[in-house]
Amino acid sequence: MTRIAFLGLGHMGLPMAKNLVAAGHEVHGFDLVPAAVEAAQTVGIPVAASGADAVRDADVVITMFPAGRHVIDAYRTELLAAARPNTLFIESSTIAVDEARAAHALALAAGHRNVDAPVSGGVVGAENGTLAFMVGGSDDDFSAALPLLEAMGKRIVHCGGPGLGQAAKVCNNMILAVSQIAVAEAFVLGERLGLEHQALFDVVSQASGQCWSITTNCPVPGPVPTSPANRDYQPGFAGALMAKDLGLALQAIEQTSTDAQMGRLAQQLYAAFASGDGATRDFSGIITDIRDGSV
Repeated sequence: MTRIAFLGLGHMGLPMAKNLVAAGHEVHGFDLVPAAVEAAQTVGIPVAASGADAVRDADVVITMFPAGRHVIDAYRTELLAAARPNTLFIESSTIAVDEARAAHALALAAGHRNVDAPVSGGVVGAENGTLAFMVGGSDDDFSAALPLLEAMGKRIVHCGGPGLGQAAKVCNNMILAVSQIAVAEAFVLGERLGLEHQALFDVVSQASGQCWSITTNCPVPGPVPTSPANRDYQPGFAGALMAKDLGLALQAIEQTSTDAQMGRLAQQLYAAFASGDGATRDFSGIITDIRDGSV
């Protein structure tokens, strides 16, 4: 049994923490949001009074924070100093590659170990323990983190050294955004050409245009009953989160002088989508803006 401090008990963090408990580990949580604290306590996860208190006796610290600045600030101001020497820090927030590398350097300088391990799979994957983890760090630290990641996920990939888990996440979500926009545009075009949604789905889902954005996250109701489109795009992977991730992709594009025109355009479209009601709707809901010409 491993004693784990899990910081960030939101829609993703809490079910991940619950899966660690189910696997036999001792989990102590922390969150700044009262509703998240109450939800954790309701399912039997004890919540510390502070981040420092949560990590003080932990073997492993897992963080799931909204942005990179929160990770760096928490590392600098309390977590690294409070943790026991050689604690393994698993950083599962989605942050910039350079922020992940900065967090790694801070952890090592303080006498700890660190891997970046962002996730893909959304709330459903977190609840079902089927997340994908993209991991950056040393071979030894990856091996140490692996049993815990396997309790929360189904596919765990060691992508290389520090920051490369975040690099893989940025690339994956850029592909996802571009494909979701393309699928939405195709369905709107099909509508205007007289194609029924089901007919187009039946063709594309079995043809060369097949992708996750149609077979799982189909942006129109009907063909895939479990997609957010059947619930007015609630809940799901919010447009604000996709816009945030594409902002990280754009940062990486500019830092590396990459000619990524589709990635840049996807970032612009999702920034516009997330500036309104799309911020809280599943990102596949961008089809409604494409349909009415507002993006």
